[in-house]
Amino acid sequence: MSIPNRATLWGRIIADELAASGLEAVCIAPGSRSTPLTVAFADHPDVEVYSHLDERSASYFALGRARRTGEPTALICTSGTAAANFHPAVMEADRARVPLLVLTADRPPELRDSGANQTVDQVKLYGDAVRWYAELPEPDTSERTVRSLRTTAARAFSETTGVPPGPVHLNCPFRKPLEPIEVPGDVPEAFAETAAARGREGPFVETASGTRTLSDAELRSLRRALQTADRPVIVAGPADPAALRTLDRSAAVELAEGLGAPILADPLSGLRFGSHVGSTGGAGGISGQRRTIYGGYDAYISTVRSPDVVLRFGASPTSKALRHWLRDADARQFLVDPAGAWREATFTATDLLGAEAGAVVTGLLEALAPVDAGDRSGDANPRATTDADWRRQFEAAEREHWRICDDAFAAEELESDPLEGAILSSVFSSAPDRATVFVSNSMPIRDADRFGRPRDGALTVLGNRGASGIDGITSTALGAGSATDEPLVLVTGDLAFYHDSNGLLAVDRCGVDATIVLLNNDGGGIFHKLPIETVDPPFTDQFKTPHGLEFDDLAAFYDLEFETVAPAAFESAYRRSLDRPGTQVLAVEFDAESSHRRRERLEERLENAIGAAFDADSQ
Repeated sequence: MSIPNRATLWGRIIADELAASGLEAVCIAPGSRSTPLTVAFADHPDVEVYSHLDERSASYFALGRARRTGEPTALICTSGTAAANFHPAVMEADRARVPLLVLTADRPPELRDSGANQTVDQVKLYGDAVRWYAELPEPDTSERTVRSLRTTAARAFSETTGVPPGPVHLNCPFRKPLEPIEVPGDVPEAFAETAAARGREGPFVETASGTRTLSDAELRSLRRALQTADRPVIVAGPADPAALRTLDRSAAVELAEGLGAPILADPLSGLRFGSHVGSTGGAGGISGQRRTIYGGYDAYISTVRSPDVVLRFGASPTSKALRHWLRDADARQFLVDPAGAWREATFTATDLLGAEAGAVVTGLLEALAPVDAGDRSGDANPRATTDADWRRQFEAAEREHWRICDDAFAAEELESDPLEGAILSSVFSSAPDRATVFVSNSMPIRDADRFGRPRDGALTVLGNRGASGIDGITSTALGAGSATDEPLVLVTGDLAFYHDSNGLLAVDRCGVDATIVLLNNDGGGIFHKLPIETVDPPFTDQFKTPHGLEFDDLAAFYDLEFETVAPAAFESAYRRSLDRPGTQVLAVEFDAESSHRRRERLEERLENAIGAAFDADSQ
């Protein structure tokens, strides 16, 4: 096949090498300087192309797809401010360990710092938010330079899934002509016969990586600490995409049962929902079985006695109450992280274990055996914690939490006293057995944490908790939906929905259907949780920032079905949407202040109920 010019050659080699390395999808925003890359990927049979008009939406869509698959998605843009619009998503990918490959087109070096149009300094544009950065050589036909290009492309792809995974940036300078226009002699005819031109079978450089595990001695020490604990607990925080793909959930439950340890499972941990829950009484308790998976802890954890040994997986938990409970515990805390990184902002962890969660769980199961006689007065049963009262506290608190929620979420109560948490409860309880649920930051993820009851449905629950911003929420969710045939549910607040309204174009343009649950409290309702609520002004105008927007007009603009739903009628409307094709926006309106007061009354009610349950169990 003839190659018309060097820029076209460079684009084709990059696309071929990344596809050979395993790249399956790329998001492209339009632009002139990136033409060689755009043309090459658009023509490539093995890479799916998603076209976006807006760079920020494109970057979050790619982030969502990579988060859902655990595999790199590529991003392409032209030079200038286009690349800067990728930056927020790159920051999220960095903090959340999402594999993302960013290809920014650039002017040739001699135009930099010259006042040339659309030329900015793109060298290491994203700073230390990327795992690796490389400036590609200018298009050339020397064998060594082409080998360098292929090696760099293969290495870049591999670096996105390293330890830890994350974004990688390749800056790609091109000079004109950028289009596949014939330039006589630009690419010598003999070039096609060189080894560099042909490449290799598969990627130019194969990269193999192992699994980070603990030594036998380290496992024995960890096992002994857990087995001899009176009050052991496993805390599963938000999981990285790689962990979501590799962690054996049933094995984690088996380990917890063997240790007599409750699992406090964040909604983003991959452990709160799934078949492993139903088999252990995690959702509502199964007669004769002790619960293993706990999900209501955010509401009651401060009332439960402190643990003495903690095994922690994943990022910092969503629940502030849980973080403070761990902070105040006089306990040995083992923090498991495959990169050996510190992700514990209260600085109370005592041991950092540089290993993969799955390897630690498997290793502990293999090492799990009755403790030596004398380690615990001859008690050789690793399944029985010595502090039975402590486990009864957990049982009583979890049971009362969900009982109170059931009462509070009854239709007649929601008609007179609506609460956003009831919507999150229905989202999880009524979602299909296999579904992807994406939850926005601010109040939705907090309500998901408190009111998302564990169940045996195979739900993949995702959120942008790396940098925890409200930007790009819709695009990230739609990107996640593009990677699966499962139903997609997005739960978002009104400010996040407005903030990423451009992302709605992907519903039609990228062929992604969704049920969008829009919780509209006319501004930043979460600020009612802060002391600034009592200082007005400036609270209303500068913090809550009511907007008065009519979102049905926005839905009509993107040809989406729109329905305003009363809180008490939400569940039936939600079920109807899940059974229908296309994308529906279910808008549920709340008064932010009233809803917050409702939360406070519910907390008081729960506190009283748990106190009574503790008293009853102790008698």
